[in-house]
Amino acid sequence: MSKIALVDDDRNILTSVAMTLEAEGFEVETYNDGQAALDAFNKKLPDMAVLDIKMPRMDGMDLLQRLRQKTQMPVIFLTSKDDEIDEVLGLRMGADDYVKKPFSQRLLVERIRALLRRQEALNSDEAGTEAPETKVMDRGNLRMDPLRHAVSWKGKDVSLTVTEFLLLQALAQRPGFVKSRDQLMDVAYDDQVYVDDRTIDSHIKRLRKKMRTADGDFAAIETLYGIGYRYNEE
Repeated sequence: MSKIALVDDDRNILTSVAMTLEAEGFEVETYNDGQAALDAFNKKLPDMAVLDIKMPRMDGMDLLQRLRQKTQMPVIFLTSKDDEIDEVLGLRMGADDYVKKPFSQRLLVERIRALLRRQEALNSDEAGTEAPETKVMDRGNLRMDPLRHAVSWKGKDVSLTVTEFLLLQALAQRPGFVKSRDQLMDVAYDDQVYVDDRTIDSHIKRLRKKMRTADGDFAAIETLYGIGYRYNEE
């Protein structure tokens, strides 16, 4: 049973999310500020942490910075809809993903599961049982390292969320082949979570935008209107 730490000064969020995660089979620890969480983490680390950014005593950014000095355990940030700068800074500091408030708890559960699956793949690799999908993938100017959640384009690092990483990996695994939106939904979400086409389109839009920070001419992801998307190796 995976242990998840929830750190948020909103008791309603702590209670409702904890109940959802426990119903999904997770063990849950809750803390209402960053310092209380750090004190507990110094004694024993959970398998994963979900952190609010703005909290008393110690905020989520400070807590993440201290955690990254000792562990690479998965971390998800909870952000408000106006915290785009915090999202970018959090990812640069080592957060694995973020979910905007107000959020679907089912979506948060799937983000947690995706991160834990990646962590399990890392543990398998360390045990000498590396799976093909965990190997470094080179596709022309693109390099993806699933175990380190690292992406580079023309040698320049690009910070992606878990969802963006999974979508790019699915497209780049078979250059020239079309992936429908339904197929990409299956990659990024659990079967029980419904998302419409616009959600995938939004992820792809943000993915392209991030890749263009490394190369303003990035055009490897092609849209086939009414069909889906295709990765073209450059």
